[in-house]
Amino acid sequence: MDRRRFTQTLFTTGLGAVGITTGCVARVPPHPAPPPGPLPNPTKVSPLKSGIEHVVVVVMENRSFDHFLGWLPSSNGIPAGLSYADTSGASHGVYSLGSDYTGCGHNVPNNSYGAPNLTAYDNGRMDGFLRVPGNDIYSIGYYSAAELPFFSALAQAYTTCDHWFAPILAETFPNRMFLWAAQTDRLTNTLSVSELPTIFDTLSDAGISHRYYFGNVPFLALWGLKYLTVSADFDDFLSDVGSGTLPAVSFVDPKFTEFDDGLGNDDHPHSDIRNGEAFLSQVFHAVTRGPKWSSTVMVVTFDEWGGFFDHVSPPRVVAPNSLDANLVNGAALLGLRVPAVIASPFTRGNNQVDSTVYDHTAILKLIEWRWGLSPLTLRDASSAMGNPVAKFNFSSPNTSVPSLPSLGTVSGRPCALLGPKAVSPGAAPAPPSTEFANLSQSQTVRDWLSRPQFKKPK
Repeated sequence: MDRRRFTQTLFTTGLGAVGITTGCVARVPPHPAPPPGPLPNPTKVSPLKSGIEHVVVVVMENRSFDHFLGWLPSSNGIPAGLSYADTSGASHGVYSLGSDYTGCGHNVPNNSYGAPNLTAYDNGRMDGFLRVPGNDIYSIGYYSAAELPFFSALAQAYTTCDHWFAPILAETFPNRMFLWAAQTDRLTNTLSVSELPTIFDTLSDAGISHRYYFGNVPFLALWGLKYLTVSADFDDFLSDVGSGTLPAVSFVDPKFTEFDDGLGNDDHPHSDIRNGEAFLSQVFHAVTRGPKWSSTVMVVTFDEWGGFFDHVSPPRVVAPNSLDANLVNGAALLGLRVPAVIASPFTRGNNQVDSTVYDHTAILKLIEWRWGLSPLTLRDASSAMGNPVAKFNFSSPNTSVPSLPSLGTVSGRPCALLGPKAVSPGAAPAPPSTEFANLSQSQTVRDWLSRPQFKKPK
């Protein structure tokens, strides 16, 4: 059965025969505007003379720092003897997932806004992961460098940020909205149309070239059809980077996991992380072999932590609006740490770790700094949120490219075909779909993908 028919069958049986549409418009409470004008320069280098001409941003799915990079030398990684108590009080040590590349047979960890995340957070004790309803021991498993041959090599060849947090203690859609808008208009994975201003608007107003490249489901469709003209598919990214026509700012999305069918390469459970490795390897090698590498900054991070364990308590920082009601003196909790690596001639170096506090709005700060743009909200305007360029080596950039693995994909298989796995007592079967399955079946996405620019000969 081909992928389209397989997806349609799963949608009919798992989500219902009626398509989901994006209906109402999301609203946010009134909130203070950020100060106008460019932000302070955290370096001694003029942005225009920095040598940065291109920023490429790749955001994967649902993994925490400890879960993927807790082994990294010189970082704030997994403490020795780390363990967590379950609801019965029994203690379980964190453990290596080894060659279990999918987690099939285990629940996808729960990191919904509200009680589940606050249970894991436990007033900063970070000890409640096994007490979150539905979680099993998969949520406290981790991978070592051996299971992540590309990403581990990337992290050790360039600058890794070990205090990069998701922007909000919530799930995927709210955190991805922060990446472009420096705020969110929702706390869950709803399909309401957004009217939030984004970095795409700011770049357009300033005449700075930009483009959004996607694999299968365009997340920008949550803004309706507004950004169709600046969007393209992943094949166009490979063509643009190879020909030297890459825009100044590029956001690149993987092929999102829609079902437990093994077809995603975004690292969202239960997709095979070896395919996430292959995707990142493909992007990196395309960028570094392209003619613009010497002036490029490539940021690889994850939208949020996916409910996986992390031992570092997130700080509070200024809230861009009051949608998140868990505020203390106007400050909101960040989400948990996520893996983040900045690969560039300006960040080359073995096992370099930057422990500055960042969230996804640090990417916006970098872009705003380079092109003299005003911040979008109080979050990206805040001095409490770092700008990565403060740690860049502008005096002697290293354009040499390390020899990192070039990895191929593996055949994705549905979890149902991978055989039984050990599941904790009481654990329910994994849901048949993800938030991206719902989005992909929305009328707005159907309208997007019906456009001639996305209908290319096979």
